Amino acid sequence: MDSVVKGRIVTPDGIIENGWVSVSGEKIAAIGSGRSPDCRAVTDYGDCLILPGIIDGQTHATNSTGLAGFASATTSALAGGVTTIVDMPYDTPLPLDRPERLEAKIAAIANHALCDVALYGTVTADSGLMHVESLIEDGVCAFKISSFESSPVRFPRIDEALTLDLLEKLGGSNLPLGLHNEDQEIVRARTAKAQAAGRDGICAHSDSRPLAAELAATGQFLALGQATRAHAHIVHISHEDGFAQVGAFAGIGALVTGELCVHYLCFDPERDGAELGARMKVNPPIRPAAIDGLWRALERGEIAFVSSDHASWPIDNKLGVSIYAAGAGIPGLETLVPAFFTAAVVRRQEAAQLTAEYLAARPARFFGLSDRKGAIATGLDADFCVLEPGEFTWDAAQAHDGLNWSPFDGHRFAVRVAATWLRGKPAWNGSEILLQPGNGQYLRRTGGGWFPTH
Repeated sequence: MDSVVKGRIVTPDGIIENGWVSVSGEKIAAIGSGRSPDCRAVTDYGDCLILPGIIDGQTHATNSTGLAGFASATTSALAGGVTTIVDMPYDTPLPLDRPERLEAKIAAIANHALCDVALYGTVTADSGLMHVESLIEDGVCAFKISSFESSPVRFPRIDEALTLDLLEKLGGSNLPLGLHNEDQEIVRARTAKAQAAGRDGICAHSDSRPLAAELAATGQFLALGQATRAHAHIVHISHEDGFAQVGAFAGIGALVTGELCVHYLCFDPERDGAELGARMKVNPPIRPAAIDGLWRALERGEIAFVSSDHASWPIDNKLGVSIYAAGAGIPGLETLVPAFFTAAVVRRQEAAQLTAEYLAARPARFFGLSDRKGAIATGLDADFCVLEPGEFTWDAAQAHDGLNWSPFDGHRFAVRVAATWLRGKPAWNGSEILLQPGNGQYLRRTGGGWFPTH
């Protein structure tokens, strides 16, 4: 036994008061309460909650900085209690649609990452299905495509014919295919209409990418998943009605899931837009009066897991332009846990257990990582997120992401990340990062999946 960690241990079966976890090497050796085993290295976190290391299932660590961006993103992750990020396949400069680009990204993880990293793959019109099997063999944990083209090279649109081909290819593999879900023709037409009317600002942004565009893309994609018996996943749903679609398709036997990003639970353009403006611009947009409905969807069990959708855009990408030209996406690796936990407290939910479930256990299962990650249980990696309860004001200037801005700047949270452990090593002590680039590992998908093998 190498070390013992003490505190209020959040396990899948409940919270162990006056609990302890013993660590041997990189793994959890035992869990208990009361007197802990004798060990030279004992870290007592007192009344702090000790959760499993968080798995952020949707990040864009390299979209503005290239592959070296893993360094700042994973530093920020550890400061936020996140021990594993799942990075999207749209990169600067090229999407991850072939083995050589996967090899380059794995090499960048080895050189730059401080926390563990799993990877999405994708296909493009150029590559088609040519490299899908190779990417699976090399360990990608899921695939993602988009029904809206933000960039013809970096973030291309995939048409329905290729989408169907890919779903047929993945059927039976248990790998999810995720979709950025906006109907391109509707968005472009409504954006042109709003601009012609002289409308601008964050509320105009929501109208220019209406809920109808999101629901249309979602429904089309889920229907293709139903037809192919492949796992069709929506990577960000902004409204209760979208999760109702997922629930309806699941009710007729389709293998479908939907994901929620934490900012949809925290902001409202009518309430926050005047202050935040483009700082809260994401796609699909944050909708007015949507928060209560999203909590209802979670209570109905229609939400698979919650992620940050962290985007590494500098603030200059947001300022001094119209809402239509401003970049979409916000940094979120250090605010994911405190924002979700606080939102759950406000809703009078069991915040600690809900956070452990939706930010650790569920994404671990979804991405085929639950044989190593996602819970405080014997034999799994000794990854811990230690939360100190209290009242804490988030200061974005102190963030570790190299961006130092956030729509959460000045928000009061009910917890702060007091410590993070990665595979048995202290990684963050509440004030400084204790690991170096290169400590992170590439995680291949090795576990099962969301649905039984079919």
